[in-house]
Amino acid sequence: MAAGILDRRLAELEQFRYRFGRQDAARVLKLLSFFESQSFTDIPSLIRLHEALLFLRAFPHNARVLRRSQQLLENFNRRVKLRQAGADMEKFDPLEVSGIAGTTMEDTLSFDVARWLVRRIPRSVEIVWDGDADERALAAVWPQFIPLIEEDGYVEAGVPWQRWLQKASGRKKGGLQWLLDRFQQLPLPDPEKAQLYDSLRLTVRWDLDNLRLSRTRNWKPIAKAFYHKEALISRREVSLAKELTQPPPVLTRVSLAQGEALMNLVREVMLVRYRELYGTTLGDPRSVVRADVGRGVSIFLWNLPPERRLPLRAYVAGFSLKNGVPINYIEATGLFEWIEVGFNTFYTFRGGEVAWIYAQALRCLCHFTGATCISMYPYQLGQGNEEAIESGAFWFYRKLGFRPGRADLRALAEREETKIAQDSDYKTSARILRRLADVSVFYELPGTEIGVWESFSTRNIGLKVNRRMAGQFQGDSQRFRTAASKWLARILGAGRASLTRERCNFENFAVVLSLLSDLPSWASAEKRALLQIIRAKNAPDEMKYLHLLQGHRRLRSALRKLGSSNPLSPA
Repeated sequence: MAAGILDRRLAELEQFRYRFGRQDAARVLKLLSFFESQSFTDIPSLIRLHEALLFLRAFPHNARVLRRSQQLLENFNRRVKLRQAGADMEKFDPLEVSGIAGTTMEDTLSFDVARWLVRRIPRSVEIVWDGDADERALAAVWPQFIPLIEEDGYVEAGVPWQRWLQKASGRKKGGLQWLLDRFQQLPLPDPEKAQLYDSLRLTVRWDLDNLRLSRTRNWKPIAKAFYHKEALISRREVSLAKELTQPPPVLTRVSLAQGEALMNLVREVMLVRYRELYGTTLGDPRSVVRADVGRGVSIFLWNLPPERRLPLRAYVAGFSLKNGVPINYIEATGLFEWIEVGFNTFYTFRGGEVAWIYAQALRCLCHFTGATCISMYPYQLGQGNEEAIESGAFWFYRKLGFRPGRADLRALAEREETKIAQDSDYKTSARILRRLADVSVFYELPGTEIGVWESFSTRNIGLKVNRRMAGQFQGDSQRFRTAASKWLARILGAGRASLTRERCNFENFAVVLSLLSDLPSWASAEKRALLQIIRAKNAPDEMKYLHLLQGHRRLRSALRKLGSSNPLSPA
């Protein structure tokens, strides 16, 4: 069939995926039937069809549309295979479209993800030897596993690393799994094993074929689908003030088996989009909660295991499924009543009720964490993120009620709003959007103290701690930790022997609290509550730690003051 006709039908399908009248559903079905028997001669059109089908699988008009779009996706790898001979397969590589069944992917994966992937698809993963491996790191690390490689790696050029690995592992293929096993057997804590492996910067290639972990086929079975009969909810129809004052969503703890399955799912979701988040790689399956918020959307949230937690902030990660299809991911860090949030809707679904789903994610996060002050990372607005600048992401949050965390930028936003109101054709320039993305934006729930977290950063606390270490302990971290821990244990009346499990957490708090000259004068009840908070940082449920923080007003005042002032000014 002529390419022009295919292109017109494809454009029509892209248009009708957002239209949900009765006749629109019938037209979508006709178009899907048409594409069943059509092949594409160019990869960009093939990708456009894929994205339209995936959107329809998540936002179907009716059961027939869901079933037909799913059938076309199940066999989509065949269309890709037909295009491989002589085709420019790099067109499948961009972040926006990566992960399509029938393609291969390459990335420098972390130790934890590489180990997980090799267990998941052992025959489909290999090292890419023309990648960006750090040969100096290979020469320094591999002697722990491979005898006599120093003779080559320390002094020779053009070392045949692949050949050494083949001989040591006894395998022409599969050397990656052997190597990962050797790292796993090192007598080191898991984070140190990961740091050592990551220093090698090994590029890995994996073949998606028609695997379930491809973006094309990666969805969870659902008991009951939600079908769209009316127009999708637009941003203009969403009131964050209304949504966040509704009764909280019901958060249900899932079983350990379900939690492990969800951790595997989110690793798959991120892997095929060339993304790794700390919490999606290392999430604790025992902590997963689920909220079904309506319209076919389920939101999952979880924490980190005790050994991987941040020193001060509590960490939450999550993602949403729409009719079983992953459509976004969520990241939040919290301290007291404040949480800083990252929220990313995958490119395919950015026309699909994003504002409403974002509001539901915030409802879940606020209920889960107890937070009443929400801020969005500058990156979400466009700081170092040109895609967010191009999409005008700042205005998405501004129109939902967020305000810049700096007075001059609040004034700039108001001036831009006046210009937009006076001239419907006016658009904020990229230059101004970059200025507006210079700081976080904030939204406070009713009853929250306004503006108190605007200049706060745990980085400020960290820099002050390190300045003290340099000035009083000549930069010796262990001396500093030991001295601070003895001091804090004496003040709190806690025997160091009783803090074995919480030792690292206690040391982290000790170096911070050593900056508080008035701590010895705190009331006994305040000191007991502080010790309970420190111990809760290592508890199975990290939300217990965050909720206890929210009840300690004096600690809140002290840490907020430490984190809000200029870290380079005199203490």
